[in-house]
Amino acid sequence: MKIPLIQIKNLVREFPAGDTNIRILHGLDLMLYQGEMVAIIGQSGSGKSTLMNILGCLDKATSGSYTIFGKSVDDMDFEELAKLRREHFGFIFQRYHLLGDINALDNVTVPAVYAGMNTTKRRERATELLTQLGLGEKTTNHPNQLSGGQQQRVSIARALMNGGDIILADEPTGALDSGSGKEVMNILHRLKDDGHTIIMVTHDPSLASQAERVIELKDGHIIADYYTDNARNQEQQDNNHNTQNTATSKNTFGSKNALFGVIDRLKEAFKMSIYAMKAHKMRTLLTMLGIIIGIASVVSIVGLGQGSQAKILADINALGTNTITVMNGYPWGDARRRFGRDNLTVADAQAVADQPYAVSVSPMVNKSVNIRYQNQDTTGTVTGVGKDYLSVTGEKLAMGQMFDETSVATSAQDVIIDQNAYKTYFNNEGNPIGQTLLIGNVPARIVGVLSEKTSSFARTSNSPTVYLPYTTVMYRMLGKNTLDRFVVLIDDDTPSAIAETAISELIKSRHGTDDFNIMNTDSIKETVQSTTTAMTMLISFIAIISLIVGGIGVMNIMLVSVTERTSEIGVRMAVGARQSDIMGQFLIEAVLVCILGGVLGILLAFGVGSLVNKFGGDSVGVIYSPLSIVVAFVCSTLIGVVFGFLPARNASRLNPVDALAHH
Repeated sequence: MKIPLIQIKNLVREFPAGDTNIRILHGLDLMLYQGEMVAIIGQSGSGKSTLMNILGCLDKATSGSYTIFGKSVDDMDFEELAKLRREHFGFIFQRYHLLGDINALDNVTVPAVYAGMNTTKRRERATELLTQLGLGEKTTNHPNQLSGGQQQRVSIARALMNGGDIILADEPTGALDSGSGKEVMNILHRLKDDGHTIIMVTHDPSLASQAERVIELKDGHIIADYYTDNARNQEQQDNNHNTQNTATSKNTFGSKNALFGVIDRLKEAFKMSIYAMKAHKMRTLLTMLGIIIGIASVVSIVGLGQGSQAKILADINALGTNTITVMNGYPWGDARRRFGRDNLTVADAQAVADQPYAVSVSPMVNKSVNIRYQNQDTTGTVTGVGKDYLSVTGEKLAMGQMFDETSVATSAQDVIIDQNAYKTYFNNEGNPIGQTLLIGNVPARIVGVLSEKTSSFARTSNSPTVYLPYTTVMYRMLGKNTLDRFVVLIDDDTPSAIAETAISELIKSRHGTDDFNIMNTDSIKETVQSTTTAMTMLISFIAIISLIVGGIGVMNIMLVSVTERTSEIGVRMAVGARQSDIMGQFLIEAVLVCILGGVLGILLAFGVGSLVNKFGGDSVGVIYSPLSIVVAFVCSTLIGVVFGFLPARNASRLNPVDALAHH
């Protein structure tokens, strides 16, 4: 007794054509049985391929019913149809539809990947099938290295990979020479004898005559349905049915470990993405270019901003770490400033020095004078300072020593010279300690030499500068008892803002007015930090725009890639790929492009930074921020996800029939 395998009733298929619909199939009624070899024949346009696509669950009928294995197909969604194709159908196409980027063995294993068969088993099975079909030595060959007949045999092996209960062959010998065509038909007969149901679409009467049953279509109607002389007797058909049940029962792989199957499919998608990128190297590079430039810009700009900030802060620190300078005269911008006021005294400095937050204080006065040594006579600057000047400013001595409290108290004529003076009067040679300079009309003995000032803030000019006790400058040279300013080193435990307020209130209470200026190095630092951070963020925002532009480029190229690989997508859907599989493949490819672009962009930023640090001198430098690198890398990955989503979704929503028909 024949057992129904497929049953269709009143099947109609229409396609839209402008404002109307064209009906291709007109209410077909048909029943197919397990183990049959059926040929569907008819002229071009009769509906043969449309019927086969519906039978193979690649397309859906407009109306009517379709039942297979006793289950209705009519209400199945994409995933259920994919499962049906994956577990029960095998497709043999006229044009083979092999994936050109992978070899014969990998082409055969594709259906098993989506079915969840583990790597070792599927490769063993694929090798076995190819060997049985005479291609045991061609497993590593790519499709373009195989003849038409060999490619069709690879296609047959792929159709059998998951069991292939039902083999759907669309003009299987149409693109082959007569010899290869006979080989393919012999294989189909063997498959039929092994219990597979063969449904073959052909316009060749000689091929149709080899089938057991012929169904002839004309203008979308079945006009003939008959058994040929090759029909088997009922007993043989029952035997085939038993064999068919055995074949179907073997198709159980993939259900035991869903997680393993997902990981394996992701690995396959990753591999195919790599193949696609290799196959289109120039396009991939151009796609990545926007990402590379954007990432390199972000990392370099942030690095340059941090380098500049660090340089400026280092220069500020050279003026004195956590210091507050109190200067004589009304605040800048105050209308009273034009009247002038010399009211800052040593007592004011001492009053501040007595406060618990003050570590040390150095009074300071300045004067421009002629400085003479032997036959060298040069205009320079004399600065009167206190004994704690070095600890307040953080400067160092290259030679000699600092004058002490006694020197200040006695208005000693001891002098410390800077590197400009050392170069001017001693040509940077020898030990000047003990030598005498004539500073204005005051002779002074050199007791020390300051180290080179590296800070651009501290370097006011290239003229010589010498340092004497402030009492010496005030009383012996200027003839006054007021200070130009004094510098206070603040305790590290005291916030500078609080100390600044306290100093301001103290001096104001002593003077009765605010006839002084205060400069807080921490305030300058905060201003520099906020300004450079704002500038870095602004320029980084501009660089991020280039990243977005690069992402749009990725999306456009991926959309082109989907169009170019539409046929490949159709093949994968035909062998059972889920929508998530297709979407995952293209999404992974987009993410890979962006990740690789991100890595190259970071490397480019490192290269640019190295050049800047090497040739930029002391004025500019790049300090890389690990956070900016991580953020840039994450951004490139997110761009791949965001801008790769639309192309990937478009790919996953393609109709299998339309995708297969795309050229």
